[in-house]
Order: sequence, then C-alpha cells, then structure tokens
Amino acid sequence: MENFFQRHTYLVEQTDTKLIRSLMNEIDWSHRMIGIKGPRGVGKTTFLLQYAKLNFNPQLERCLYINMDSFYFQGSGIVEFAEEFVKRGGRTLIIDQAYKQTGWRDMLCLCYHKFPQLHIIYNTTTVEKPNMEFHELSQISHDYVLHGFSFREYINLQTQESLPRISLDDILLHPEQAQKNILMKVRPWNYLQNYLHHGYYPFYMENHNFTESLLKNLNAMLEVDILFIKQIDVKYLSRLKQLLYLLATGCSGSPNISNLAKAVQTSRATVMNYINALEEARLIHQIFKSNGVAPKKPARILMHNTNLLYGILNEVPSEQDVMETFFTNSIWRHHMVEISKKPGVFTIDKNRQICVCSKNAKRRKEPGVIYARYNTEVGHDNDIPIWLFGFLY
Repeated sequence: MENFFQRHTYLVEQTDTKLIRSLMNEIDWSHRMIGIKGPRGVGKTTFLLQYAKLNFNPQLERCLYINMDSFYFQGSGIVEFAEEFVKRGGRTLIIDQAYKQTGWRDMLCLCYHKFPQLHIIYNTTTVEKPNMEFHELSQISHDYVLHGFSFREYINLQTQESLPRISLDDILLHPEQAQKNILMKVRPWNYLQNYLHHGYYPFYMENHNFTESLLKNLNAMLEVDILFIKQIDVKYLSRLKQLLYLLATGCSGSPNISNLAKAVQTSRATVMNYINALEEARLIHQIFKSNGVAPKKPARILMHNTNLLYGILNEVPSEQDVMETFFTNSIWRHHMVEISKKPGVFTIDKNRQICVCSKNAKRRKEPGVIYARYNTEVGHDNDIPIWLFGFLY
C-alpha cells in the first residue's frame, strides 16, 4: 500500500493543471460510483489525476490513484485492495483502466455495497462487451464521456482565451452575432488546419512525433480495446486493420458491404460486427439515411475525427472528406446526424438540412438548406463558416 501512495504522490505532483477540461465542472462528484468513458488517447488518465490534485492533499492519504496495469492486481483483486484502503481511512479510490481486471464490473459492485463510505471513480474504454447495459454496474454508476479536444478547446489552449460553447440554435439562427463575438478575439481560420491535422488528441502537446504516437495509439485501440474486449482472435487483426484502411480510403461514397467482405475475406455479418466495433472505439462514424428502414446499412462511413484521416492515409485526404469529417465529429455528440435525400446534404435532428461545401463551390442554393462553408472566415444568412460548428462543445 505504501508503494501505491508514493506513486500516487509522484504522479499528482507531475500533473499539470493549467488546462482543465470542461467536463470537470459538469460531473456531480458527490456520487459514490462514477465512470469516465472515452477512447484511448483523449486524456482520461490526466483527467483523473487532475481531479485528485485539485481536490485532495496527498499527505492525508484520503484519495488514491491506482492503475490496473500494475502486476500487483494479477495476484490481488480490487475488493481486497479497497478494503485495506478503507481501513487506512481512504475515502476516494481512483481506478485507471478498470476494464483490464477480469471481473471488474462485479468487483466494483461488491465494493459499492461493502464499503458505503467509499467513493470510486474509474475510467474505461467506450468498447463494451454485449449486453453490458443490463449489468448492475450500469444501474449504480453515473457515467460521463471524455472526448478529444473540440476546435474551441484547441483554440483556447493556443490563445489562452476562454471562448464559450455556442448552441446549435445560436449558430443556425444568429450566426453573424456568434461569429462577431469570436472574431473580436481570435481568427479561427488561422488555427483550423493545424487542428484538423493534429489537434483532437491531447498528446499532440508532448515533445515527440504526433503521427507516430497516433499510429501507436491506433494500434492499441485495435489490439487491446477491440480484440481484448470483444474477444476476437488475434489472427483476425490484419482483417480489422485492412477494413479500417478501406473505410478511410472510401469515405467519399456509400460503403459496399459485400465488396468489403470479399476484400478482407470474411462474411458480410462479420464485416458489420467489425464496423460496429470500430465505431464503439471511436474510430469511425456510421451515418444512415434519414427515415431509413431496418435492418439499416450505413449510407456513409467517415473517420471519427480528421486526425485519424491524416494518420491512416498515405496521401493527403481530399478537402471535402476532411471537412465533412470535421463537421460530423463536431455535431454528433448532442445531435442526430443522417444523410438527406438531397445529394451532399446532412439531416440534423430530423428537421435541419446542412450542406458542407467550399465557399467557391458552384452549387445552386436550395430553399431550407443551410450551407456550412469552408475556405472562408465569415458567412452571412444561410452561409455559415464551417469552423463555427467547432464551438458546439
């Protein structure tokens, strides 16, 4: 136990709190069981250590951070460890990578019932085993999701500003006022290309090659978060990687599941299972036709964020693909995104039509359609600069 406290103290001392994610103020920390979910690389570990640093004095030993990567937990379970921690006066146990401990959900539930004075905060991946929504942990845990940086957060980090979120209603109904409030302080278009290339994952701030780190992170998502949790045999890893690459190269059009199955030498059903797993890992977005009927086949598959698009492809991706990926990544968290019956148009929340296109695109304007324009800093009326959608979260 002493070794864990020593490591906790060291890690907390080394943790920078200059940048605090907005999620920190949105969580009700009074809950006894809190889950922080998120894909690999978005900063979950840093987030947990920041919470410990901001709220607890390490010398009092009331809070303890532990990581399931520790070999100690190959011989001892979470329940036994939590019991010893509580006996020493511990009250908040922070568990990193909880999913790496066999039977971790049952152990957390047992701790919840056995130690009513203990608060548990754990993090885990967004990839789930089937039917886990029916597990008791889903009933007692208050879960939150940590995403990668939004464009707004990236700009705030680069400029030391505190630009607030903007609702979709304000963007669509009052775009000129929303633009004015931002342009008085910064020039967002000057930051957009860097964000698209490397701004989504916080590890871009570290002093080593971003693309190499991204690829390492990406492989870990496939090899650990998907294969391990979904219990897919490692011999199929190459098929999963090939499928992801094919989806990245073909994101401009509608995916042909039969052709994909033939290319990776497996069945259509397996391809769809792989696609669903890739989406859970926050590697892709499936977008369906509005008013589509079941069983649904995705009408488009885009990369989850633009950093992945640049990292996976050998060539520079098309500007249209990049901007559509940026748009969908900015909007999907709180709004439904579907493909409209109108070519090149997204349907948002069933009733709003938004077309992503260049400022210079020669396209006849259609009534009721809003145009998210790139290659422009300002917009008017139903022409809205696409960067503004990056302020939704």
